[in-house]
Amino acid sequence: MIITIQDKQFDTKEITQLYPAAVIKTGYKDETTQASLEWLDTESKGKVEVVGYGIFVHLGEEKMESFVFATRDEMDAEVGRIAAQVQK
Repeated sequence: MIITIQDKQFDTKEITQLYPAAVIKTGYKDETTQASLEWLDTESKGKVEVVGYGIFVHLGEEKMESFVFATRDEMDAEVGRIAAQVQK
């Protein structure tokens, strides 16, 4: 099955992981890292600076595609579009 994320196509057979996450500052210079949305909602309690939200697509061991959004609503809308493609 082929799915499209922001005009980029992926064969689901090649996807090893696909997940949404928050992109947060680590506290070291301008470095950022991914954090689960569940952790952000329950544990972070405003202790971290969110710089965006992303959908991350891993293709095997070494290749990853990232789609970063300014707001969680934008990311959620794209997640909904992905879900609609998979449910067909």
